[in-house]
This record gives sequence, structure tokens and C-alpha cells, in this order.
Amino acid sequence: MSDIENLDALPAGELHDRAVKLAVSRGDVKFLWRLLRDIPAAEAAAGDPRRGQTDILHVTALITDFFGSGEGEVAEALRPVYLDYLTSTDD
Repeated sequence: MSDIENLDALPAGELHDRAVKLAVSRGDVKFLWRLLRDIPAAEAAAGDPRRGQTDILHVTALITDFFGSGEGEVAEALRPVYLDYLTSTDD
């Protein structure tokens, strides 16, 4: 089984935790910012379009969303982001 297959078998919340932990350990602000930008679209995909319209410049809302992005349908919608990051070759 490949790394991507092993990772894809994990729950979305676990992918979130691993990706965020890796980004923090690398000091990868670029990935963390990408995650913050992608959360509103993930919320819309998860069926909450009102939250999906969150203004990207409203930092407080984004940070709040960031801490909840590893749970439920939002985590599932962000699954490709976590998989892409965890399997990237950049170290």
C-alpha cells in the first residue's frame, strides 16, 4: 500500500492533526495560510454557505475556523488539502 493510500484510509480529523502538526514543526506558514483560505470554501461544500462566505480578511473568524477545521464535514471537505500536504516532497 502506498503512502497516499495509507493516509487516505485515515479519518479526516487525523489528516488535519498530522498536516497541522507537520506544518507547525516545519514553520510552514504558507500551508497554514492556505488552510485558512480554504476553510470558507470547505464550509460551503459541507453545506453551510453562510459560513463559506466568511471574509478572508477577517482574521478572528479564520483563526476560529482553523481550530475547528479538523472536525466533521469541514474536515472531510479539506481532506484533499491535508493529503496533498502530507504527501508533498518538500521537506
